[in-house]
Amino acid sequence: MTGAELLGPAVHRELRRLVLDGELEPGAPLSVPALSGRLGVSRSPVREAVQQLIAEGLAVATPHAGARIAVLDDRRIRDVLAVRSVLDGLAAAAAATRLTEADLGVLTESLFVQETNLRAAADPVRDTAADLEFHAFIRDRCENPVLIAELVRLEAQTHLYRGDLWRSPTNRRSALREHRRIVEALESGHPTAAREAAEAHVCGLITRVGRG
Repeated sequence: MTGAELLGPAVHRELRRLVLDGELEPGAPLSVPALSGRLGVSRSPVREAVQQLIAEGLAVATPHAGARIAVLDDRRIRDVLAVRSVLDGLAAAAAATRLTEADLGVLTESLFVQETNLRAAADPVRDTAADLEFHAFIRDRCENPVLIAELVRLEAQTHLYRGDLWRSPTNRRSALREHRRIVEALESGHPTAAREAAEAHVCGLITRVGRG
């Protein structure tokens, strides 16, 4: 594999991280020359990475104005979550019969980290990262590449939302409680229970978005 082939994915990963960490905020322009200078790379891999962000729904292209980070308002995030609830349920159901003892241990440790974070002051970047990691771990063990690809897109779009979901103590407690139920269902090995717990969690997110 050539250096150029290695560079492209690395540039995409870095831009994606900047978006999800909030360093590039929703609505911010994605200037290829500016990002090229910021990352210290040529324009070609940056241009390709921006196109990937558009394909993932993290950015939008505006005629005569270039690309910008997508902005998700309350209505859009509810639409995204409605679809994600079904797909999260499918992934959890598939993972329920595939998780090993070691996998369940990773999820238990993730719950411990989330509980520790809950006792600390709210940090949306930290809590978003923990949430993404939790869901990604379950998603990646469903062994369905099509389902995984769709969830990667939807999960990323979910975390573009800059509401108060990760600042409210009530919301943070609710998310952890729902995550525990998902892990308990996965531990049972029952696909239906896992699907219902995962769907209920995302439906809870929809409710919390509606509360404003």
